Amino acid sequence: MSSSASLAVSTGRRSALLLLAAVIVLWGLNWPVMKLGLTHMGPMTFVTWRMAMAAACMFAFAAATGRLHWPTRRDWPIVLSVGLFQMGGFMTLCTFGLQYVEASRSSILAYTTPLWVVPGAILLFGEKVAGLRLFGVLVGLAGVAVMFNPVAIDWSSRDVLIGNGALMLGALLWAGQILQIRGHRWDSPPLELVGWQLLVATLMVLPIALLTEAGRPVDWGWELTAILVYNGPIATAFCFFAVITLNRALPAVTTSLGMLGVPAAGLVFSAVMLGEPINATKGAGLALIACGLAFVAVADRRTARAAS
Repeated sequence: MSSSASLAVSTGRRSALLLLAAVIVLWGLNWPVMKLGLTHMGPMTFVTWRMAMAAACMFAFAAATGRLHWPTRRDWPIVLSVGLFQMGGFMTLCTFGLQYVEASRSSILAYTTPLWVVPGAILLFGEKVAGLRLFGVLVGLAGVAVMFNPVAIDWSSRDVLIGNGALMLGALLWAGQILQIRGHRWDSPPLELVGWQLLVATLMVLPIALLTEAGRPVDWGWELTAILVYNGPIATAFCFFAVITLNRALPAVTTSLGMLGVPAAGLVFSAVMLGEPINATKGAGLALIACGLAFVAVADRRTARAAS
């Protein structure tokens, strides 16, 4: 590989990693923000507003930049599957589960995707997970296991079981989407499809909200407005576009393990904003996740250098 091509690869990878760091911070912050939002409106109504605002933002941006067009025939499967499962399904299940589970634990359960992505990436794409990279994956997953701490769950509570189950199912849906996006042959860039995917998600969640929460009051005010503005344009439109971009730019294992930074950030932000305690178990899990991410980053850098 020439020096100019090597520099381009290095710059592209550096940009992808910076984008991943931005998503980790923005989505980590959003867990306590969503918890606050649910004190003002029902979960399905909240998801509907979030998806609709994000869709409007992405369509407006695509139109302003001359990128608004009807998806191609080959891109419709990815538009429908991402809209229904990663956006609509994942957010519906996670927001529903967040009613019954504290924000920090919700973020941990929702981002157990590596448990499903790692074996899938190995089987479907032949991604190699060995040496330092394998060690980082195992350390990161150990951190999730420690933070999950099943001993601390009241297994006799119906609400707790429903909440935790919804969050785990959401993680499984997202894992499947990471693998599908990685293997999909794209006709259009992700930026041109995100608005359509968000529209599909909105149309999926809207009838659920109307059926289940039509008579539920909404506590409108400046706090709810600020929460929705953050959730629509930033935590949904920008972050979902960023994640789809990352799924194309980085190996599936790296992306999914990188997302373990979200519950770590969510743990810290939930402690600051909601007063949720960071006990020894959560602290140990946080440290293990940070170490796992560091090991994978070093392994990926070595691989990139070898390839150049």
